[in-house]
Amino acid sequence: MNTHISPSENAPDQTHSAAPVLVERDGAVVTVILNRPEKLNATTMPMWKLLDDTISALDADDSIRCIMIRGAGTKAFGPGNDISEFETHRSNVEQARLYGPVMHGALRAIARCRHPLVAMIHGICVGGGLGIASLCDIRICGESSRFGVPVNKLGLAMSHDEMSGLMRIAGPDVTLEMLLEGRVFGAAEALHKRIVSRVVADAEVESQAIESARRIADGAPLVARWHKKFVQRSTDATPLTAEEYDEAFDCFGTEDFQIGYQAFLAKRTAVFGGK
Repeated sequence: MNTHISPSENAPDQTHSAAPVLVERDGAVVTVILNRPEKLNATTMPMWKLLDDTISALDADDSIRCIMIRGAGTKAFGPGNDISEFETHRSNVEQARLYGPVMHGALRAIARCRHPLVAMIHGICVGGGLGIASLCDIRICGESSRFGVPVNKLGLAMSHDEMSGLMRIAGPDVTLEMLLEGRVFGAAEALHKRIVSRVVADAEVESQAIESARRIADGAPLVARWHKKFVQRSTDATPLTAEEYDEAFDCFGTEDFQIGYQAFLAKRTAVFGGK
């Protein structure tokens, strides 16, 4: 059963449906909802701060095994920043220098989150919305979803933190193509460009994302966190230290390893405890 939760005592109350970021929990799976459906879930400065606080609090919770991120409703994951906020919060360099760290703090919290992240993408996913989705480990979208980064039409540059996810999943050539052309394109092209992991029928986006999260949650959680860490480390050309090399063997000292291989030999389903 889904329940609304507040991820920590210090985080703002997110149990009210009007909150711009909602958190729901079903067992070891948590869903973070970008909740401005009347604005297609466009992000604002307070929303970025709340997202940062939310993801940071969830990251510290060892009982969580997977986090799904989605937009409220089925029209959009997110169109990026609310343009109407530019006049009051990003109308000049000084304001942008105050706004930037708030947005980038949320993106960094997502990027460094040790729990597996699944993006449930309905509809529009462009600009800053795509920046959020691109930082997730698995990205599942519907056939009618649309993607792009049309910031050149605003005279706006995408910062290093904002493009880091795109660079990771699509590479510099595709990222630059998207930024230079500012073209919005469909799900099939997004799959070809590796922007999404999987395209499914629009009506199946939610169920497929939930199934993906459940498969992750049913696995050994320490192993999932190690795999995220190892894959992220592999992008650094610096040689592994002896300690980093040895860390790959730490799994053999866990209770989950004993549970896992003994369950395999006994032909039963392993139930992992995360120890």
